[in-house]
Amino acid sequence: MDFNLKLQELRKEKGLTQEELAEILFVSRTAVSKWESGRGYPSIDSLKAISSFFSVTIDDLLSGEEILTIAEKDNEQKENNLKNLVFGLLDLCSGVFFFLPFFGENIGGEIKNVSLLSLTGISSWLLYLYCIITAGIVLCGIIMLCFKKLNIKISIVLTALGVLVFIISRQPYPAALLFVFFIIKMLMVPKKL
Repeated sequence: MDFNLKLQELRKEKGLTQEELAEILFVSRTAVSKWESGRGYPSIDSLKAISSFFSVTIDDLLSGEEILTIAEKDNEQKENNLKNLVFGLLDLCSGVFFFLPFFGENIGGEIKNVSLLSLTGISSWLLYLYCIITAGIVLCGIIMLCFKKLNIKISIVLTALGVLVFIISRQPYPAALLFVFFIIKMLMVPKKL
């Protein structure tokens, strides 16, 4: 018997509605409905809760193939969460450009390092471009950390764009830091991207 039918049977034996079971398992009613209709499987943690609540083993609930499917999805979810965390933190670190002296500026015939907010010796359009790129990268980081809804391609493209702009405009320190971030991101990108 498939998992969805076993779960329905166990729930009905206890005289529970889908909503009552959802409250017991701390999931939504739609999650229980999805599991019972065969459109998905619970996470490993939810499986443990189901197993404990109904006093059955996970092996009783699932076939070997179903266990593998759930384990693969759980692994994939953990991997995606790790990527979002790393990408988000790297992108947030780009915010240091606003406050730390990464940019070279000619002041009285001498090159001094200044922060992006203190940079004045360049054309305003280039300063705006630096600010827009840096703010865009930081915003990507915030979205990834808070909502986990941003496509990692956007983060990679913005970082690559930042590297190019900083190299072309002869700003080696921000270019080097963003290049390191870019390499780390590319090493984490799945092969199918």
